[in-house]
Amino acid sequence: MSESYTLRSKEDNMEKEEHVPGGTKMAKEEKQETSIRMLSLCAKEAENLDIILACDGAASVGQVGHQVAVELTNAYKIARMCCITAVGAESKVHVDIALRARKLIVINGCTNRCASKVLERLNIPYAYEIVIAREGVEKVSTLDFDMADVERIAKKIAREALGVS
Repeated sequence: MSESYTLRSKEDNMEKEEHVPGGTKMAKEEKQETSIRMLSLCAKEAENLDIILACDGAASVGQVGHQVAVELTNAYKIARMCCITAVGAESKVHVDIALRARKLIVINGCTNRCASKVLERLNIPYAYEIVIAREGVEKVSTLDFDMADVERIAKKIAREALGVS
């Protein structure tokens, strides 16, 4: 399943020169550690996972779709996002994941439904489909989005597709 790792900077402590009126002052910067959680390997565990394939288009709705997939992956051990682009490129490993998944959840950004069409072209059935643009999010040519939309749509998918309230 998932593991945690700690990332460390190359140097434990760094000295930084700061130019101040009348001279140079040396300031010591403390190292920063970041703990990251490794995801389950969907190629090994697909049968036990609800695989999420999400749009990551270069507009507001694509970014909402991507972030919803991230939030669901982080919140529920039964859900795991996977790369729709690799499925579209017919990567054998990724197509196999899609075919073996316990359930496929597709998150499309706009009404073009690119993520769903990738699966349809490859005759891969999916259990649940949502289009972010039909959920009250306007498609705007920006990478910015409102986290309130992400939270609202993630809750809807969790309830409808994952069976979690």
